[in-house]
Amino acid sequence: MTTPAAPPRTSATGTPHTRREGRAKVTGEARYAADIPFAELAHGWLVTSTVARGRIRSIDADAVLAMPGVLAVLHHGNALRLTPGAGVMGPDANLQLLQDDRVPHVGWPVALVVAETQEQAREGADALVITYDEEPHDTAFRADHPGLRPTTPSPLAMPDVDQGDPDAELAASAVVVDREYTTPEEFHNAMEPHAAMARWENGRLEVVDSNQGSYAVAQVLAKLFSLDADKVRVRSEHVGGGFGSKGLRLPHAVLAAMATTVLHRPVRVVLTRRQMFSLVGHRPATAQRVRLGADADGRLRVLEHETASATSTVHEYAEQSTRHSRILYAADAFRLRTRVVPLDVPTPSFMRAPGWTPGSFAVESAMDELAAEVGVDPIALRIRNEPEVGPVSGLPFSSRNLVGCLEEGARRFGWADRDPRPGVRRDGRWLLGTGVASSAHSAGVGASTAAITAEADGTFTVRVTAADIGTGARTALSQIAADALDVSPGSVRIRIADSDFGPAWLAGGSMGTASWAWAITEAAVALRKKLADVIDVPPEGITAGADTTELLGAREQRESHGYGAQFAEVAVDPLSGEVRVRRMLGIFAVGRVVNPLTARSQLVGGMTWGLSMALHEEGARDDVSGGLANGDLAGYHVAANADVPVIEADWVEDHDTYNPSGIKGLGEIGIVGGAAAIANAVWHATGVRHRHLPISLDRVLNGGRR
Repeated sequence: MTTPAAPPRTSATGTPHTRREGRAKVTGEARYAADIPFAELAHGWLVTSTVARGRIRSIDADAVLAMPGVLAVLHHGNALRLTPGAGVMGPDANLQLLQDDRVPHVGWPVALVVAETQEQAREGADALVITYDEEPHDTAFRADHPGLRPTTPSPLAMPDVDQGDPDAELAASAVVVDREYTTPEEFHNAMEPHAAMARWENGRLEVVDSNQGSYAVAQVLAKLFSLDADKVRVRSEHVGGGFGSKGLRLPHAVLAAMATTVLHRPVRVVLTRRQMFSLVGHRPATAQRVRLGADADGRLRVLEHETASATSTVHEYAEQSTRHSRILYAADAFRLRTRVVPLDVPTPSFMRAPGWTPGSFAVESAMDELAAEVGVDPIALRIRNEPEVGPVSGLPFSSRNLVGCLEEGARRFGWADRDPRPGVRRDGRWLLGTGVASSAHSAGVGASTAAITAEADGTFTVRVTAADIGTGARTALSQIAADALDVSPGSVRIRIADSDFGPAWLAGGSMGTASWAWAITEAAVALRKKLADVIDVPPEGITAGADTTELLGAREQRESHGYGAQFAEVAVDPLSGEVRVRRMLGIFAVGRVVNPLTARSQLVGGMTWGLSMALHEEGARDDVSGGLANGDLAGYHVAANADVPVIEADWVEDHDTYNPSGIKGLGEIGIVGGAAAIANAVWHATGVRHRHLPISLDRVLNGGRR
């Protein structure tokens, strides 16, 4: 009798899986950086400057040191000297904390009070008297600021582009749209504040942190404190949101490490919500000019995009808002410029889809204005300008299905029934309108390492310095490993977020899962080769590892991006100025989707943030004090449940072999284009164009003016 063959195992990837840590999170079993107990733990409370520019004249530390429980007051006069030049992506002066008496902005760290309890540390910090020699400050951003200058060349800088003859193409254009758009300061507030515990353990500096890349943080701390790289270990098992804020800015970790070195006992530092508004980066204010020259049918002859953003005097960060212009549409000529205005403000940093998000608002709004000028449907206009290769680079696309996103989205949204005339649809007191915008985001891969151990009990342990910042990365990686090993996901144990596991790309740039997946897949191939000749796995297991550095370097250059189309329907009350988003739909082309459950959650979350950007978020800086007037969640408005309508997110086929895993990161593309789709819908509802975000009540009543 012939034994029937076992049925083929169903692929783990592409099927929905609940988060592995989900139960632990909702029951409180999952512990974040500020939750984990340590023996003899001391607590640090950060003191920040109250002036926008100047020098520290004096610090009355003696009075605070006499308070109950206070162990130390660290400041520029007694702090450890840090090694200059450290940073996650190049030297970052924001990490040189308590090194001199200079104050570059409101909220700059000027002291750390360490005490037996958090309450004692806070009381000591509140009592610390610091006097300053104030200097005149400048915190007001504007496009015509006299300090406007080109960006400093660096690996992260976005180079200017002069391609073709923009002036001649403009002169030959039948239609020219020349508009200016602005976006305000915006702030990411992860649910979990930044926190870190540092201690010396067996001759090594150990840090339990909330971050987006434990290996990168360990390398930075080693350099700052002049330690060998193997003398620093950083762990970050559970992270309650990051959005870019926990990728580069590490004041909590640096000061905790400094304090534990001085006191010889574990020290934990947790930032307050208000401190997060000044210490962990934010999206800077931008002013953008877009000029589109087109033939009478809407075909682009020239695309000009000039953008300026605020930066600080501490460290230059330039919002790369011309990213969107380099990849979305074909044109005969391009002129792209990126400029910065140094101000006495906290240093901006990466914030979900940096550059892409504000850039998409400007360009996609301008494309909508062009469609109205030439009398072409906004979707047809975008498809008409679809490029065959990278518009600026000339490189082939790894894959591109923006047209599929637009067409499928139009079908599902009911776009064909849309009356193109603005201001004609009503529902009682409400004016109704619909809008569309294209989305894109880079889909890169970073070099990473991973190791897999075949255990004696038949299970497998994967070790990779990945970070799960709430995206479901831990679950997705278990699915990828299971398929690579040809076992069920239940046989795979995932260990992440420990710098001892080796180099790996951080959770940023929508590159995390794609980068880690490639390393895991290569490690699985190596392990299966080792196991082919093994009869019994020894008690210690059999391990194989992989490093994708050489594989990554051998790839030919291509334009690798995810794409999407966002649709929105809004209702506007012209008497009150109220804007309500009634529904949103996003259709995306994001390569191989590993876990539809968590992927859809990420896309919907990004679209919700796009709604919040369109209607609510705006940092209000007081020019007199130089600080934020709304630097907390009581004054800084974000979309709440009542603001969020039915949001649908889905995807179309997008087969991409450029990355062997076929994955295009989708953590950020959901926010790109969302604000523009809503702004375009508001125009369709009212006939009034809003070029300045957010679209607040007063701006609606003021006809779109600032």
